Amino acid sequence: MYLKNCWYVAAWTHEVQDTLFERTILDTPILLYRDTQGRVVAMDNRCAHRAAPLSLGRLEGDHVRCMYHGLLFNPAGDCIEIPMQDKVPPGTRVRAFPVVERSRWIWIWMGDPALADQALLPDTHWLDDPAWRSLPGYLKHEANYLQVADNLCDFSHLSFVHPTTVGGSVEYAKQRPKVERLDNGVRITRRHDHHAPAPFVQALRPDWTLVDRWNHYDFLVPGILLMDSGSVPVGRGGAEGSREGAVEFRSCQAITPETAHTTHYFFAQPHNFSLDDAEVTRSIHQLVITAFDEDKRMIGGQSRMLAFDPDFKMLPIGADAALSQFRWVLEKMKERERTTPTSPSSLPRT
Repeated sequence: MYLKNCWYVAAWTHEVQDTLFERTILDTPILLYRDTQGRVVAMDNRCAHRAAPLSLGRLEGDHVRCMYHGLLFNPAGDCIEIPMQDKVPPGTRVRAFPVVERSRWIWIWMGDPALADQALLPDTHWLDDPAWRSLPGYLKHEANYLQVADNLCDFSHLSFVHPTTVGGSVEYAKQRPKVERLDNGVRITRRHDHHAPAPFVQALRPDWTLVDRWNHYDFLVPGILLMDSGSVPVGRGGAEGSREGAVEFRSCQAITPETAHTTHYFFAQPHNFSLDDAEVTRSIHQLVITAFDEDKRMIGGQSRMLAFDPDFKMLPIGADAALSQFRWVLEKMKERERTTPTSPSSLPRT
């Protein structure tokens, strides 16, 4: 069902502090915590004894103790103590997962740990780059993650789902984007020249009447959106011309399956203007939340309708080009994963 040999966003860095934090990822209960050096640890949240939640346990230095029968686990997932006996049976452990903390996101590798290459992490430096400002966002979709991915691949919906927030006129939906297939996703280039600014840009720049607007983004497997977007008064060449005085954003969004029917959604909207005005950052963040709540309502409604008939055949239209390409790439990667032998290091210890 899921691609596992890839990096998923597990949490914002501020979510995992000096307490035990639980989150379900790919139908797997995960425990996250920081060791005494501040490094993030991720392991299966089910004790090897009776599957009690380790998140109901307690931290003891770098280790976590199950508070059902007292088994103590180290950061590698090995049980190092059972209070009621002198010896720990060989192989008593829970699975530990590779994690990386970078640019305010904590990434987790759910597949073969021998393949967990940090070079595969996408560049999201805008999240903590001092030349950009943003606030962290999170919501949970009551829908399968592929429905959320479809939504992010097709921005024609902005005109209809978000007419008063990030959308604008129906003319925006009529602009056909350029769609390019990548080895690990799709690249989407959309321009909308010589039109009234979107409502949120109008609020930021009320004196602008006509703008050139762009939304250029990569949507990467398993579901990472990295977007260069903005607006500039007409006559400067849009994204390829002078961006002096432009309203620019570098949106970073990530979808992580929780279960087959729920999806974690992490997002931020970094901007490079009005950097010393915290109110601008706050207002942009709130507007994005409002827009994404609009998506949540629509995608959740779609999910409810599909539940009535899981065999419902969706009608393909021109706006589906990018999402069709993305799903094709994703399925090819899943197929390669299914046919690739598992490395010995990923097998359970005995």
